[in-house]
Amino acid sequence: MGLENLLAVVEIWAGRLGASLRLGTLAIAIWGMVRATQRPPACEAGPGTPYLRWPFLLAGTAIFLGAGAALWRPLPLLLSLPWRLAALILGTFILVLGVSLHLWGFFTLGGMFAPSTGFAVRLQSEPRRVTGGPFRIVRHPMSLAVILSFAGELLLYRTWTMHVFAVGMLGLVVRARREDGLLRAEFGEAWQTWAGQVPAWIPRVGRRSRSAGRTRRG
Repeated sequence: MGLENLLAVVEIWAGRLGASLRLGTLAIAIWGMVRATQRPPACEAGPGTPYLRWPFLLAGTAIFLGAGAALWRPLPLLLSLPWRLAALILGTFILVLGVSLHLWGFFTLGGMFAPSTGFAVRLQSEPRRVTGGPFRIVRHPMSLAVILSFAGELLLYRTWTMHVFAVGMLGLVVRARREDGLLRAEFGEAWQTWAGQVPAWIPRVGRRSRSAGRTRRG
């Protein structure tokens, strides 16, 4: 088997792995969404709040998947063998990183997981601040995870579906701002202090390392 044929086989299996991870994560998210909408919200924000109910959210998910299937066409890219290998390795890594971060955030939130869209966000009843797990690193780990996952899938599959979705997921920045507004209104100074210590998107690796070093020396 030549190198190009071997790479093609690996790409197929990596694509299957990516699809399995994505569908598994989606199933968990749908389960959490349906469970969360059975509880009354503490507060909601955004023009789409009437649609934060599980029938609408499931219908939106179905439309999202249908649009993805309709757009599933390869991008007009002819990559050389080294670039295909680089896209395979980097895409798989970023996708696994994104899925892992999403699941970490989901299970850390537990009962505080709430459905949200690009048009509306909500806080669950009897809200409590969640600052453990990935929320010690960034304020919006699950939104960051979705962006990373679609970026990885764009490199891995190189289709119009992933191109459109990867660009569209940048709209999660707007949703994150709405979430910040709700949390600020709900928790006030405690949220402000936490937000001053934890960045929204990019971890402060150097600062965390220096702080940890000072703690150990102390």
